[in-house]
Amino acid sequence: MIYITKDISIDEKEVQEEFVRSSGPGGQNVNKVSTAVQLRFDVKQSPSLPVEVRKRLMRIAGKRMTSEGILIIDARRFRHQERNRQDALNRLMELIRQAARKPKIRHKTKPTLASRLKRQEAKRRHAEKKRFRRPVRYSD
Repeated sequence: MIYITKDISIDEKEVQEEFVRSSGPGGQNVNKVSTAVQLRFDVKQSPSLPVEVRKRLMRIAGKRMTSEGILIIDARRFRHQERNRQDALNRLMELIRQAARKPKIRHKTKPTLASRLKRQEAKRRHAEKKRFRRPVRYSD
């Protein structure tokens, strides 16, 4: 079991890992060893996630989410397979934690009297500045 929050934990069987060759520094090692990790987690079919967390996670994931509802996390920051594996898992856990937080409800507020007066005064000064830039018309 992978414990994410006190209420959410996912089974390790729900997470698939695939090791691929990584680009970047590492010399000959780059061409021989598969150190990069592609972590796959099926968000749509996961029985461990509550419905509202699942919806928020699908929205947060963005391009990392496939059309089938599978979240793909690519980890290739480190030269060691185990560190990349742990990095991918930590990133998955952080995404789920972020989705588990309920967004704050925005309450409508009205502008204060002082802020309305300040805005009107600024508009009046701006209009006056523009008026003084107009050509002067003489009337006989």
